Amino acid sequence: MASTADIRNGVVLSIDGQLWNVVEFQHVKPGKGGAFVRTKLKNVVTGKVVDRTYNAGAKVDIENVDRRDYQFLYKDGDDFVFMDGETYEQLPIPAATVGGAADYLLENQQATIAVNNGNPLYVELPASVVLEVTYTEPGLQGDRSSAGTKPATLETGAEIQVPLFLETGTKVKVDTRTGDYLGRVS
Repeated sequence: MASTADIRNGVVLSIDGQLWNVVEFQHVKPGKGGAFVRTKLKNVVTGKVVDRTYNAGAKVDIENVDRRDYQFLYKDGDDFVFMDGETYEQLPIPAATVGGAADYLLENQQATIAVNNGNPLYVELPASVVLEVTYTEPGLQGDRSSAGTKPATLETGAEIQVPLFLETGTKVKVDTRTGDYLGRVS
């Protein structure tokens, strides 16, 4: 057990059997009354964000979460198989844990995986990835400067909105957190 003095950004707390990542914390010492720690916590699995206040010196349960870089190898049924670049150990991760990251995951791509007691918690991709457009409707002449968009299918199977002038075979940069088109890549 640790105390509230050990709370820092990035620390993972175990509260009621769930893991919560400390996003923000503030030690407050008011003029009257006892000191306390105000925290903003994000659920590691669901992403839900809550505010929680602890009295100074209260005991908290800090969990050890190992974040390491892995390389995505292939998809095996419902599992995604990743490999540790240092030990060459393979780690199968269920599709539910990979979540939305699967839409932007290509073979041999690097990803950060958080593991707690041998259980993978989540997969984190780089902020943006470069993917090829495998299908989109042809652009119309004169649509070069308009701000309209059209759907496009990426090589991973994900569908995003792209400008009207893009064509099939174009490589685009995509934000992995929002799925937004960021630009063309030559």
